[in-house]
Amino acid sequence: MSTVFQKSRISEPAVFGPSDTISPADDFPEICVSTFSEKTIRSFAASNQAEIIAWLPSSGDALPVYRAVCRDTEVAFYLSRVGAPACVAALEEVIAMGARSFVLFGSCGVLDDAVGERIIVPVSAFRDEGTSYHYREPSEEIEADGRSLEILEAVLEKSGFPYIKGKTWTTDALYRETPSAVRERKAAGCLAVEMECAAMMAAAQYRRISFAQFLYGADSLASEEWSASGPFRHGGARLESYMQLAVECGRMLQRI
Repeated sequence: MSTVFQKSRISEPAVFGPSDTISPADDFPEICVSTFSEKTIRSFAASNQAEIIAWLPSSGDALPVYRAVCRDTEVAFYLSRVGAPACVAALEEVIAMGARSFVLFGSCGVLDDAVGERIIVPVSAFRDEGTSYHYREPSEEIEADGRSLEILEAVLEKSGFPYIKGKTWTTDALYRETPSAVRERKAAGCLAVEMECAAMMAAAQYRRISFAQFLYGADSLASEEWSASGPFRHGGARLESYMQLAVECGRMLQRI
């Protein structure tokens, strides 16, 4: 019996899907934005007088989905769970509610000192996790959608945020990023390591929605020793601005 990592056919319907557990929400915004910082989500909700319009089921507390009007455009947003399975499950659920354009941003481990404090724009993701293989046929990497990349770049250029494009390494095992694996991924051109990008790209492509993602450094594996200089090292004071950036990118993606 082969595992999902060897199966090339992914078109077989599932026994049940998000539409069996989630009902479409009335007037759900087509644009949806998410990140992994609860403080950022709550702050953005408060500053934009957001309302809760839905709840995402969870084995713990359900997660609220907010709606706000930003620059005369309705936008949904919520807190993503860390890790590919949980992150993709929430994506599936908001798609079932009505989302059609999605922007995700979050922190990562930096693999190359050249990144500095620039935003990282993933052009492809090395698939060292399991979730993406349920949405796309096996391959070492998955490429980002070209048009979504162009839009994200255009928004970054207009906003003045410095950025760098490159590959990212998506892994399931936070505490198994071994020295040899880090060296291999760096040699392959990966700028960052994180836990969701490959799976989110695969799921968005499978569901045929517009998707963009950007990253910011939180720790570094660029040298022989891990450097942890605190959560959100490069993003901390900028997360509110990154939310605005994600919203603008979502507005542009909606026009595809």
